[in-house]
Amino acid sequence: TLLWEALGKQFVEYEQMAPFLMPEDQQRRLLEFLPLFLKAWEQSAGVIVFPSIQLLASEVSKLLTKEIKKNINGKPAEEARLALERLLRQKGGAGDGHVLLRSVYLLSQTDLRTMWNIIASGLPAALMQCLYLFFTVPLKKTSDDRETSEDDAQTQEMLVKIMLNMYKEEQGIEELLAADKLQSLIIATSSLWDQCSHSWKAPTGCVLRTISKAQTKTSIVYLQAVDCIKIAVQNLFTLADTIPACDVCEAASIVLCFVKNSYPVSSALLTEFENNDGYQLLLKILLRCEGLQQNEGDPYLDEILDMLTCLTTCGKTELKVSGNIVHPQLPHFDFERMQSSGMTVKNLQPFQVLQSVFQRSNDQHLCGRILAAIGTIWAWDRVNFFLLEWTLQPINQFTDIIHFKPHPVQVQFFRLVESIVLDLSYVPHEILKKVQYLIKENIVPFCTLTALQCLLSMAQKDLLFSDIFRDSGLLGLLLALLRKEAKILRKSAGTHLPSLKEGTEKELNVVMLKMVAALTARSVRNTVVLKDYGMVPYIKIFLDDECYRSATLSILEQLSVINYEEYMSIIIGALCSSTQWELHLKLDLLKSLLRILESPKSHSAFRTCSGFNGLLSLLSDMEGALQDPPSGQWAAVGQNCILELVFYALQGIAAALHLDPVNSNFFQRNGLFEKMAEDLGSLGCFWTEGKRQIPVSLEKTRTFAEFLDAAFCSSEPFPEWLKNCIWILSFLDHMVKGTLHQESYFQERKPEMGEKARDDQEAPLAQEEHPVAFQRPVNKLPASAYMPWGNPEEKLEMRDCTIVHPGAVCVMVRLLPKLYKEGYAQLSQEIQCALVDHIQCLVKAEKSRQVMCESGLLGTVIASCQDAFCSDSHPLHLPLTRVFEKLASQAVEPHVLR
Repeated sequence: TLLWEALGKQFVEYEQMAPFLMPEDQQRRLLEFLPLFLKAWEQSAGVIVFPSIQLLASEVSKLLTKEIKKNINGKPAEEARLALERLLRQKGGAGDGHVLLRSVYLLSQTDLRTMWNIIASGLPAALMQCLYLFFTVPLKKTSDDRETSEDDAQTQEMLVKIMLNMYKEEQGIEELLAADKLQSLIIATSSLWDQCSHSWKAPTGCVLRTISKAQTKTSIVYLQAVDCIKIAVQNLFTLADTIPACDVCEAASIVLCFVKNSYPVSSALLTEFENNDGYQLLLKILLRCEGLQQNEGDPYLDEILDMLTCLTTCGKTELKVSGNIVHPQLPHFDFERMQSSGMTVKNLQPFQVLQSVFQRSNDQHLCGRILAAIGTIWAWDRVNFFLLEWTLQPINQFTDIIHFKPHPVQVQFFRLVESIVLDLSYVPHEILKKVQYLIKENIVPFCTLTALQCLLSMAQKDLLFSDIFRDSGLLGLLLALLRKEAKILRKSAGTHLPSLKEGTEKELNVVMLKMVAALTARSVRNTVVLKDYGMVPYIKIFLDDECYRSATLSILEQLSVINYEEYMSIIIGALCSSTQWELHLKLDLLKSLLRILESPKSHSAFRTCSGFNGLLSLLSDMEGALQDPPSGQWAAVGQNCILELVFYALQGIAAALHLDPVNSNFFQRNGLFEKMAEDLGSLGCFWTEGKRQIPVSLEKTRTFAEFLDAAFCSSEPFPEWLKNCIWILSFLDHMVKGTLHQESYFQERKPEMGEKARDDQEAPLAQEEHPVAFQRPVNKLPASAYMPWGNPEEKLEMRDCTIVHPGAVCVMVRLLPKLYKEGYAQLSQEIQCALVDHIQCLVKAEKSRQVMCESGLLGTVIASCQDAFCSDSHPLHLPLTRVFEKLASQAVEPHVLR
């Protein structure tokens, strides 16, 4: 503060004495003062406390202007350039010119009033002369005349920063015109770009772009009067043939900045640009950019493309077009009521440049940027799509040539086409016809694939496209192509030859199937078309390949709407004909079957197509699959996959029995519950030895619900065979209550906060993309990642225990003696007791006992336990007797229990 006070007093003395001093003395006193000012500024961290700062700025700027003019006036260009460098250079100690430059540099960053004083000194015109000399006159360095690059860069930075601060103000532009050098510099950039000082290219461009953003009516009239844009365009035409494309872009972007940024003030420069073939120049330059490396000249190429995009909205009158809206259209589309944002296309010439470049170039970056520009124009105003498509038809024309473009450009183009429907809610029928023709011709498979993916997105948006694509012939085309592919697959089936379709062609088959699935979804008419084409036998061929399976099942599920029997015949047939190790095929078929069995109308078809026997045969095929430890090929499968298959097989049976007395009677009458018990008992986790179990005394007893919690939701170690048994018993428990078809056992539970990510790594196979059998082992089922029955704290005894399927109770009782393994006598008997208690709870309700008695299964239940638990001393004898007594109290003919 003391330093600034002293400087303030010293400058007041200078002000008082200045009128009485000779100019030389006045200059000397000021130059003696400035080093002290700079030192104070450095010591105060850039904070200036100086009341007379505006006067100081004026005096210093005038003196710097005077020194510049003194050093360059009347001298040849190269000599003037050398003189400027000597004036402004810092050599050893700071020279007077460098001190003045540094002082102005600091003062120009203070406040606006100070900046106005600097501008009023005439410095804007003087510095423009300096910039012109630095840019146009490259100096050859000699051994006697060298300065460090660091000093050069510092001087350049200060000069440029002062100019940017001055020229962003309108007053700075007005003062600049006095030098008559602005038009000279603009023309120089368009003619001498390859001969100018390399180190001054970027700074000159930066300064001129700043000037272009602050143009005034006066500056525009000035540039127009000297034909600046006309001359620059003519020069650039010549330059475009002689220098590299990236350099031409940089030079042209400067001229285009003046054209584009002047338009809000006056259209004069744009008119001059257009009248002198400016757009032809830009087309020539852009086409020269084909083949540039992606980051070579990109900033200036992108700048030209951005400015061209903006120029499309520069016009005096709105475009008036009246297009013919082809119907049908989406329900919420209404062109007449479409609101305009005002950013509409008014100038088609710049857009024609973009369109021509896309049509004539195959450069990935260039074409991609043009497509992005079109997307930007559409985003400005929804009306722009219609204004352009009904006049120049860019997308319509691009569709004819898109297969020649690089793959990324094809992807970008079809996303743009897709956005017409998804974002504008408009159905472009003419464009879609051309896309369909592209698919039919299939000249480039990748392009065909991308085009079909585009149409698939549309078909999934609205049911209207199911009619559009059927009437246009696309559905028939896809069915014919799929028939051909199915025949090829059928011929190659069973051979050891590699797949005939790989990569893009296989992906194309997948998307064709997805497209047919989308077109038949919720469309009975399209499904009938598929059936009338005789495609059902060909569609089911695709089931064997996992890549095709999901879409194929979707098509077949839609087929069930018109013919449940045909669907059931295909699915049950595929289940029964699949090999023992095609587990994932079976899982996918079962999940599809469950979706269809949600409709009660499908139950009869399931029964008549041997659905029950088919699902039970799946269980019998897995004999020994759950042995502990696993043996043979089952060891490579993973027990969670086997359990999942058991679950979905039982769930399918439960779904077919649900609220269907005919199916329930059929299942029971044909002894299929007994078959189910036999098949489950042979899985390998249940005891199959014929020896009588030896009773043991139990130290503790747990309920069935506590066993479930302990087995899956605690850290208590349980043998794998017992966990598998409990899984199956829990499935049966839900079947007893008629809720199994609603359960989702294998859905991942979100880990609690703080749990390790291990559970995420051990997700069940049901949540993964199923790998082909034997490719890799499947992880074991984790103890904490799944919840077998919803909330583990909810006691099963507290639930509604009404028996819906008494045959499932029979299965549980038949499995009861098999809940045993040598070496685990204590644990085996404990779980047996828990299960008996649970069954006792099940038959407590009078309604449950009545259902059991009416089923005629009481004798079967008793016989199941007679051999294993007939001894009076067996711990299970008494609780089982109580169960039977409860049932006897309800029995119409008690002698049945005798």
